[in-house]
Amino acid sequence: MSSSSSRRRKSVSASNVMLTNAVYFPNYKIYSGASPGMMNYSCINHVYYAFANVAADGSVFLSDEWADTQAPCDGVQGGLGSLMHLKQKHPHLQVTISIGGGNSSETFPIIASDVLLRDSFARSARGLVEASGMDGIDINWEYPMDPQQGADFVALLAAVRVHLPEEQFFVTAALPASRSILHNIDVAQAAYYLDYINLAAYDFCGPWSQRSGHQAQLYSMSKDETSASSGVSYLVSHGCPTRKILLGIPLYGRSFLGVSGPGHRNKGAGGEDGIFEYNTLPRRHAKEAVDKRIGAASCVGGDGGFVTYDNPDTVKMKAAYCKQKGLGVSFYDSFRDPFKKSVPGRCFTMLPTASLTLDNYRVCSTGLDPLTREKNLEA
Repeated sequence: MSSSSSRRRKSVSASNVMLTNAVYFPNYKIYSGASPGMMNYSCINHVYYAFANVAADGSVFLSDEWADTQAPCDGVQGGLGSLMHLKQKHPHLQVTISIGGGNSSETFPIIASDVLLRDSFARSARGLVEASGMDGIDINWEYPMDPQQGADFVALLAAVRVHLPEEQFFVTAALPASRSILHNIDVAQAAYYLDYINLAAYDFCGPWSQRSGHQAQLYSMSKDETSASSGVSYLVSHGCPTRKILLGIPLYGRSFLGVSGPGHRNKGAGGEDGIFEYNTLPRRHAKEAVDKRIGAASCVGGDGGFVTYDNPDTVKMKAAYCKQKGLGVSFYDSFRDPFKKSVPGRCFTMLPTASLTLDNYRVCSTGLDPLTREKNLEA
């Protein structure tokens, strides 16, 4: 075991700053002037750097060498260079490389179905982690679509653990809250190999949906409706320890034009691809509301129609839920750009600007700087 690998796990046990509160940072943000240094590490202790790519031969490689290792970023070179520098400043910070994403849905099934390719993937992933000084990998296969792919997914995790042992490295995976996907996977076996399952408890509806709905509701109004809690319940009932579940929270809203709430025929979407960034919500001239029955925020009116999202009130509800259930705690999906220059010369991030303490739990709210929100609340 290398000294750096030994330090990785020791630093986890030594960190009493908070339970796991993670965020995905995609490397393309570098091109818009965003950087890892803009995030608030007083209440973030794990960053998933996305994405590395995987080839059909199982090899894992950085998807953008310039953004990852060469671009000027926080006084050093590349997004990865910035994060390695931040790890020195914040000893509690862990950084893992997220492998895959939406472009890997065809490659992962090929690799996972072959024992030699699984081994190649695991060896290559370890090489990338050790070369960069990261703490492990996150597997972002979107998603195993049938029982055979589910079995291959677990076999891939087993191969990964041979080369990235639990004592030295983090291994996590992103999975959706949808039971139609989760039922393809032996959850108990997957959880055995994983440190965390990052439960993507969002994108329950969108432009693809026949009807409008809440995209990240905490609770379901019916047993057939997907929600964060239904996803958690499925994982737990199928053998995943609650401490291994990180509840995903989106940092963006989804729009449905021409409707005033959920349950209406989808007539189209506002914004870019139906998306509004959190720091532009609620929309101007729109009325914001929180449905406390299901833990969902929305605004109606303005140019977005009905926009569904999370706000500080619903994040607090989800934090309380995490505490009640003993979850690991949460991660934030920042793939939609949360880094906006709302005031010249000053960058705002809707990644946490405040901490919410719940007994021994410390999690972050997604509240913006009040100056930014006030602009959007003006009539």
